[in-house]
Amino acid sequence: MALFTMGDLHLSLSAKKPMDVFGGAWQNYMEKILDQWHQTVGPDDVVVVLGDISWGMSLAECREDFLFIHNLPGKKYIIKGNHDYYWTTVKKMNAYLEEIGADSMSFIFNSAVEYEEDGKKVALCGTRGWFYEDKGEDKIYNRELGRLESSLKCAPPDIPRIAFLHYPPFGLGGGSSQVTDLMERYQVKSCYYGHLHGAALRGVRGETNLRGITYRLASADYLGFRPMKIEI
Repeated sequence: MALFTMGDLHLSLSAKKPMDVFGGAWQNYMEKILDQWHQTVGPDDVVVVLGDISWGMSLAECREDFLFIHNLPGKKYIIKGNHDYYWTTVKKMNAYLEEIGADSMSFIFNSAVEYEEDGKKVALCGTRGWFYEDKGEDKIYNRELGRLESSLKCAPPDIPRIAFLHYPPFGLGGGSSQVTDLMERYQVKSCYYGHLHGAALRGVRGETNLRGITYRLASADYLGFRPMKIEI
């Protein structure tokens, strides 16, 4: 059993939205996801997907994308991304997954999941997040901050926490922010995030250590569409 993460699958089996505007890495990306996932993830493994899983605008329009993910090996936990327009309530989404038989998927939203590997336990926590510098959207940023704290509070107090975000957690210039401060307060062990693609990846550090927490970028194209293994 092993733990992995990757974000930004941007599946488009029904919506037919091209991703090649983000560069040649996105040519035939669904085939790359399929190949790399099968090479990396086993049936008993767990993968946290960092949002932006489908271009579908409704649950029904996401059906084929959900089934694509369901048929990949492992148990999948989904974090909300900024392009997950299908997102309604966890109750409705879980009901739809049950309806279409996609029982290898579920959601982390105002919640946490306990994971155990080789006798070691961690809590998987997370939320979408928001850009720190987007000061026109303070209400959204603060709401996401509250959701992250709700998730962190759901974790058992005696085991380490790993945080998963869609948006980068940093402040301006890659420094601390209210999100990183919150994770420090809850003694988060490490944090994984996505959202960045194409030209936005230029000059980006894939790994950063800030005040004792390790932050790693895990968007699909940055990883070459191969899920990243997490050491707990």
